[in-house]
Formats: sequence, C-alpha cells, structure tokens
Amino acid sequence: MPIISNFYGILIKMYFQQSEHNPPHIHALYGEYMGVISIKTGKIIEGDLPSRALKLVQEWLNIHRNEVLKIWNTQNFKKIPPLA
Repeated sequence: MPIISNFYGILIKMYFQQSEHNPPHIHALYGEYMGVISIKTGKIIEGDLPSRALKLVQEWLNIHRNEVLKIWNTQNFKKIPPLA
C-alpha cells in the first residue's frame, strides 16, 4: 500500500488495486492505531484513531481532498505534501 503522505507520525496510505472497494477512502496509521477514513466526509469507516490524530488527518484531507480523490479515481500515485 503506497504512502501518499506522512506527518506528525501519521502515515496516509491508499490501495492501488482494482479490487479496492468504494466508498473512496484512505488508510491512516498512527502507532498501533489504524483507521479507514472516507475521503468525501472525513469520517472513520472502520478501525480507530485517537481523536487528536483523527483531527489532523481530517484537516489534511480538507486541504488535499481534490488531490486525494484524483489519485483514487486515476490510480496515478503521487506524494501529497504533509500537514505543516
């Protein structure tokens, strides 16, 4: 699973396989935690993250939502800047 961004100890990953299912989502890993997060809503679909880590992921997603959706739709991998 390629890493598309990394900030504050949080890894943002996305699958690039035809078998990947909807809704469009990212995987956020933070230490022992893993959350599957909807790209469109920013809500956790599966798993869990500490609330502070989730807020950082949601902030990053709000900034880069269009880029992340483009990666999902085209499956053209690229790195996206971290949250500063």
